Amino acid sequence: MTGRCLRFLAILLASFALLARPALAQQILRDAETEAFMADMSGPLVKAAGMEPRNVQVFVINDPEINAFVAGGQYVWVHSGLIAQADNVNQLQGVVAHELGHIEGGHIIRSAEGMKEATGITLLSLVLGAAAIAAGGAEAGMGILGAGQQAAMGKFLAFSRAQESSADLAGARYLSKAGVSGKGSLEFFKKLQNLEYRLAIPQEDSYGRTHPLSGERINVLREVYTVDPAWDKPVDPPLEARFERIKAKLIGFVSEPTQTLRKYPESDQTIPAHYARAYAWHKSAYPQKALAEADALLAAMPHDPYFLELKGQILLESGKPADAIAPLREAVKLTNQPLISTLLGHALIATEDDANFAEAEQVLRNAVARDRENPFAWYQLGVVYERRGDTARAALATAERYSMMGQDAMAMRSADAALQGLKPGTVDYLRAQDIAMVSRAAVEQQRKKK
Repeated sequence: MTGRCLRFLAILLASFALLARPALAQQILRDAETEAFMADMSGPLVKAAGMEPRNVQVFVINDPEINAFVAGGQYVWVHSGLIAQADNVNQLQGVVAHELGHIEGGHIIRSAEGMKEATGITLLSLVLGAAAIAAGGAEAGMGILGAGQQAAMGKFLAFSRAQESSADLAGARYLSKAGVSGKGSLEFFKKLQNLEYRLAIPQEDSYGRTHPLSGERINVLREVYTVDPAWDKPVDPPLEARFERIKAKLIGFVSEPTQTLRKYPESDQTIPAHYARAYAWHKSAYPQKALAEADALLAAMPHDPYFLELKGQILLESGKPADAIAPLREAVKLTNQPLISTLLGHALIATEDDANFAEAEQVLRNAVARDRENPFAWYQLGVVYERRGDTARAALATAERYSMMGQDAMAMRSADAALQGLKPGTVDYLRAQDIAMVSRAAVEQQRKKK
């Protein structure tokens, strides 16, 4: 019976792990305009939470579910489905404020406390159940085990619901301090409540759930928001316009083109509609239609860096890298944004013109200096070094790329290859040493686990 008891414990602990550790395997959607918008939109809320805006980042994950979460560090992860379903920027601000409440409250770290308490209950029930079984009371012993598992799960779920309620109230404080209305927060909870109705989730009691019912949360927060001085403050028009842009381009990028074109028909001549259709046509391999939409955007705003980026991307990915250089150069000049710089570097390399390689190297080195977490930039920089015959630095760039992708064995081999050709004591040599040491330790740890 001991083996069976241990299996019960393993199943329970696995359930806790799934509840407490959100999956980060989804594709992270990196986009210069979206990241700039997220930083500006969340900045006042981050300050209101007593944190430094430059240390907090809001990322978008390619996932159609309406969800957002934090998973360690000062990072907020927002699903693309949530942005697509949000009606305005105020609703998104309400969600982000809630997630900042989790960060400020240290809830990811404190979740271990709830798991520890629940595990303690489980272990006690295992001991008592095993004792009852050994005394001949098999049925009583199994009852104790089952009750202990239920009590442990209930304990953990109650802990999780308390954290959610705490984050709700913290988010309300941040919105108030930042002078942002809580209307969007309530509106979004009503969306979630409607989803609960469609899924036929019982509305009487939130027991057995990780989150309070949306109706419960609305009732509590309504009392807080409606008396706040910012309650009737309208949505900031420029910020709302930016939100509509990034929402449209996101839908155009992640949705099936037919869905995008239904939502944004050609009769719709607004900026967001042109944006969404440009991505839809580009995904459908209609480059001329995509370029026509990009040109329509540039006719309205000739020096918008993100419209220039879009046109450059369409040209580059349609096999016209030389034509892509001019709009991408202007976009980089206007923003100095590393993601756009990487795209320009790619275009310069794709021309296969040796005269462009010096500029490509400079652009890409600047890009990785400002944003090291960009595997594609490292790949392109490695291509430049390889074409120049600088195999040591090509190997180092490859090691950087594999390291951030979590491919430790490949990172170790590439770093070792770089060390063979780099001058000892230089910055590049020391960096290769660091990657080799960290990767080798990770590889050894993986071997020990096998």
